[in-house]
Amino acid sequence: MNTIHRLLLLPAGLALAASAALAQTTVKEAWVRGTVPEQKATGAFMQLQSAQGGKLVSASSPVAGVVEIHAMSMEGNTMKMRAVPGLDLPAGQSVELKPGGYHVMLMELKQPLKNGEAVPLTLVIEGKDGKRENLEIKAPVKALAGGHDAAKH
Repeated sequence: MNTIHRLLLLPAGLALAASAALAQTTVKEAWVRGTVPEQKATGAFMQLQSAQGGKLVSASSPVAGVVEIHAMSMEGNTMKMRAVPGLDLPAGQSVELKPGGYHVMLMELKQPLKNGEAVPLTLVIEGKDGKRENLEIKAPVKALAGGHDAAKH
């Protein structure tokens, strides 16, 4: 490869390296709980890991009118759920969003979510440097508890 070809390929290589550096947050095992007709809210769950640390600051989805980050906690004998402004992602540690804990709440659903469908989600992660990255994922819908798709009943 001559010098001119190397110089032409250099910007492309730098662009790939820059995009890889930005995608420093990974999402694993994402899923959304299925719904029944007329149900207007459900949760999305996943594992997030940020290589350099950051914060999940917002989420959105075309299937919901409102999407918020929520936390659930026991207060006395009552389970309370509330919106939170963000979720810290300590560097190199996996943070699990799960039923009964932190999760992404999908509200004002536009249609029922059925087992086997995929829900597009956009997660906005803010890095320690203040820069934001959008993670586009498709989370499969899993049937309601009980091993059957209650939306069919």
